[in-house]
Formats: sequence, C-alpha cells, structure tokens
Amino acid sequence: MNQKERMLNSLPYKAWLDGLEEERETCKQKIYEFNLLPPAERRRIPELLKQLFGKTGKNVWLEPPFHCDYGWNIEVGDNFFANYNLTILDVGKVTIGANAQIAPNVAIYTAGHPIHPESRNSGYEYGIPVAIGDNVWIGGNAVILPGVTIGNNVVIGAGSVVSKDIPDNMIAAGNPCRVIREITEDDKIYYFKNKKFDSEAWDDMEKNP
Repeated sequence: MNQKERMLNSLPYKAWLDGLEEERETCKQKIYEFNLLPPAERRRIPELLKQLFGKTGKNVWLEPPFHCDYGWNIEVGDNFFANYNLTILDVGKVTIGANAQIAPNVAIYTAGHPIHPESRNSGYEYGIPVAIGDNVWIGGNAVILPGVTIGNNVVIGAGSVVSKDIPDNMIAAGNPCRVIREITEDDKIYYFKNKKFDSEAWDDMEKNP
C-alpha cells in the first residue's frame, strides 16, 4: 500500500509522502477562497462546500472560518449547519448525518500519534473515522476524538471532550463526556430548561413540523 491507502485504512502512515502533502495544499487553496469570501458573496457558501466536501446533502451551510485537511474525506447530510471556527482533521473519514447543528469552536479530530515518544518521533501518525448520526446538536467548544460514533438525536453539551461512543437519544456532557440522561417525549414542550414553548410558537411547530 502507498501512504494514502494506509491512511484510508486506519493504518500508521507518513503524511508527507505519496501526494498527501500536495492534496492538503489543494484543500488549503479551497479553504482560503471560502474563508475570505466577501459578505456580498455569501450565497456561494453552499456551492463552495459542495466543491470542498466529498459528499453533501441539500441545504448545507457553514459560517467561515473553517479548517480541514483534505475536505474530500468529509460527508454531511441534508440541512447541515455549522457555526464559526469549525475544525475537522479528516485524515480519517468524517460522516455527519442529516439536520446537524454544530456550535462555534467545535473540533472533530480523526488524527492522532503514537503514545511512546520513539514511535511518535518516527513520523508515523494515524486517522480513525468519526461518525455522527442524524439530528445531532454539538455544543460550543466541544471536541470529538478519533474513533467516536455519536448516535442519532444526541445533544453534546458545550465544552465536552467526547472520547467514547454516545448512544442514540441521549444528552451527554463533560470532560470526559458522559451520558447524563435520555431524551424523552416530555422534553418536547420545553425550549430551554423549564421554559415551555408559548402557544404561538407551539402552533407554528404543529403546522410546520
């Protein structure tokens, strides 16, 4: 295998060989254009994301600035939204489902290095895929670490460091991130803590689900 094939198979690889450095340079050019987009041209954001990412659904939006390694190793579903300063180290594949909401300063890391200093100094690194399900909200300054799978309908609290998988339908938070409780139908009537939706908002939700 060449080094790109090793990278894509989650094996130790050297990031400066077999065209990988040149592919990162190509990505940097695309990100440069994206991050310096004039405000009057913001309508181009979905188009530029489709050129950058490996796969996108309908209605995708990301507030600049944004950073990633390759771009083509990221897939996002319909109604994707990410706020300022998202960083994705996509040496491993990153898959994000439909209706994702990602707050500012979130980092998704697939990349890592060996623990032992002699192994680490060899130059070998690795990428382990990250998968995020449908209808997930990731709070500000959260960090998702290599190999993590986050299930459907999950809320990750702000500032969390997610090092282990999170099952479907859970609220999880902390460092390290832990499940706090399950999301239930009882949560539907509240928009923040114990504050309930008013009748106007509730009627609108019922008419426009």
